[in-house]
Amino acid sequence: MASASPENQNNDFDSSLLKDGKTTEDEIDLPKDFEPGASSASVLLSTRSFEEENVSDENFEDYHRKSSCISEIEKRVSDVELNDSVGDEPPLDERGKNKDELDTKSEASLPLTEELYEDECDELNDPSWKYKRNHIFILSEAGKPIYSRHGSEDHLATLMGVIQALVSFVQSSGDMIRSIHAGDRKFVFLHRMPLILVAVSSSKASVPQLLGNLTYVYNQIVSVLTMSNLNKIFEKRSNFDLRRLLGGSEKFLDRLGDMLDTDPSFLLSAVNCLSLDNSIREVIGQTLAQYCGKIKSIVFSIVLVENQLVTLVRMKKYYLHPADLHILMNLVSSSESFKSVETWLPICLPKFDSSGFLHGHISYLDETNKVCLLLLSVDKDKFFELKECRNKIVERLKKYHCLDAIYKSVNSKGYSISQVGITEVRHFLYKSRSAAQFTMPGMDAPYITSDDWIHLFGLYQYLHHRMCKSSRPLKMLYYSGERETMVGWHMQGFELYAAFEPLVTKTDATNAMKKIVHWIKKEEDKLFIMNAPTI
Repeated sequence: MASASPENQNNDFDSSLLKDGKTTEDEIDLPKDFEPGASSASVLLSTRSFEEENVSDENFEDYHRKSSCISEIEKRVSDVELNDSVGDEPPLDERGKNKDELDTKSEASLPLTEELYEDECDELNDPSWKYKRNHIFILSEAGKPIYSRHGSEDHLATLMGVIQALVSFVQSSGDMIRSIHAGDRKFVFLHRMPLILVAVSSSKASVPQLLGNLTYVYNQIVSVLTMSNLNKIFEKRSNFDLRRLLGGSEKFLDRLGDMLDTDPSFLLSAVNCLSLDNSIREVIGQTLAQYCGKIKSIVFSIVLVENQLVTLVRMKKYYLHPADLHILMNLVSSSESFKSVETWLPICLPKFDSSGFLHGHISYLDETNKVCLLLLSVDKDKFFELKECRNKIVERLKKYHCLDAIYKSVNSKGYSISQVGITEVRHFLYKSRSAAQFTMPGMDAPYITSDDWIHLFGLYQYLHHRMCKSSRPLKMLYYSGERETMVGWHMQGFELYAAFEPLVTKTDATNAMKKIVHWIKKEEDKLFIMNAPTI
């Protein structure tokens, strides 16, 4: 078992020392293919975290599918007219404005008046702005401000210009800037033509983790415009102000930034499933398959509640990537308007097909506005058919009391660490790699406040980074700190990270990790989607 030195814990986590990167057979006595949560029929694509980290910016577009999934499905659906499902223009909705503005509006430069310059100086010197833990900046390759997580991008135009100049200077020498380290702050750069994204962080997130976060932010923009439209826009006018098309989408980027700071889903590249009796989950899945299967253009049917996946039914042959599901979860959780009316919304899922739009029918299933149903189709003219389909689904779910079962689980806040019954363990994260699903108990003492969770999440980030380093991946890591001891364990099929009381021994911690895995195996039918029908 690898070990991290406690003497260095009050400094940067990365200063701790590894004594050994291997695991002995005595420490692991499980079969190599042992994987609680592994489903008989996967509903999500199997993933490794930060899989795009080593993809060069020049080859990034080639990394995505070269064939259009949407076009393939259109060809298969011969009884409906789908020729216009992938257009050249981004949609008109609350997330952005229509592409017609490219032709009808002339380019307006940002007015760097004396008043604006003074505002920018005030912004940059404001301590409440300077000492935010996590900043995100987005600009075009021409230096046009697009988004700032904190503060007004108009007031930060000069800063954006400095970022653009720095990136261009390094690029002119045939190199690519990745990160700058200054004290406890990391400046991480992601160049996805035609955009430049920068994260400035004093958190415990590593450079690869921050690159992963920036990739999510990039994908959020692509979800509004599609990658092909984004490229066309800047090919036509390199200094175009993209905020014209993203007007109204700031709340989605803001919400995404908040989730990236605290939600393990993004760290693990996995989805958290609602703890639910398997028989109820099967009824929900069968209901979706029964009614959605009658509409040939539906690709995915998804039930969500409070950023947890209840179930997912997919068209045969096609899978949803966890990153795309995270985009959908962020979309749903960011907008209150979906609660008041059924919504028909074009959305691009970058991992599924970055070149075109699916068309989503989004609705909540009753007046509590907790359980959300998403029906994703390749046909933009199917709103009323999907509305009727939704009504039939709601009727059947109510008949079999499925919504009541979901609410009961939500109100119980999942399961507690005391239910696991291992006294030394305070909290854990478990990911089934093949299923791309993860589970964790609810928060309990000593992790009560949001600051407590930020502290614990930073430790999880540290474990994850140290164990997933491509140069030296680890099977087990033991970290002893003042407030807790952390242990990470990687097997072929799963990842497990756990927090223990500070005085736990390595032997007791290792035994407790095995007990956690066996408990999860016993409860896997409730904790994970073990199977789901296809349509």
